[in-house]
Amino acid sequence: MPKMSNPSFNLFLEILLKLEDLDIPYAIIGGFAATIYGITRTTFDIDIVVKLEETHIQALSAAFPLPRYYADPHQMRNAMEMGSSFNIIDSTLGEKADLFPLTMDTRYTPAFENRIRRTVDLPGQEPLSVWAARPEDVILGKLMAWAEGRSERHPSDIYEMMVFHYLGGDADLSFDAPYVSRRAKEISQEAVDLWELINETAQEEAARH
Repeated sequence: MPKMSNPSFNLFLEILLKLEDLDIPYAIIGGFAATIYGITRTTFDIDIVVKLEETHIQALSAAFPLPRYYADPHQMRNAMEMGSSFNIIDSTLGEKADLFPLTMDTRYTPAFENRIRRTVDLPGQEPLSVWAARPEDVILGKLMAWAEGRSERHPSDIYEMMVFHYLGGDADLSFDAPYVSRRAKEISQEAVDLWELINETAQEEAARH
């Protein structure tokens, strides 16, 4: 599990704790979620999808008050209406976190609906149980990102996640490969071919250990 020992994770950790305290539905997706499932590269790609209601907006804004923080409720409402992200800023630390309303992109919905509780280790504290996308949905998100920008880090991350899985790194968690194959078809045939190649290569690599 990832250890949030880097100072750049301070605001992210604060936000997670507040989302938990305020009972605001959320799910960690993207690169940081992938670290939960085996990737080893350092990533500051920390994405949180949130399902906000008006009461949540008021409570979240109040939890990060001026002058130290910037958490504008008007920006949150506009983000929900316009389908865009909003941010929370800690001016003392000089850190910013982006949050994504569930209404921003329908592709977030399956990852949010399938979210599960996972544990992250925190320096000097008890491990924290958080809501995260399942590994299948993290992989699908990376296939979508690859299809849009062709960055090689996404196939590399998927490969590491699958080797980790086949080596028994997440023995308590099942993995639905047919689900990934089925939904990859919604992206493109190239995404399907890439996924099948990575999955087969990861199995072969794990078998050598």
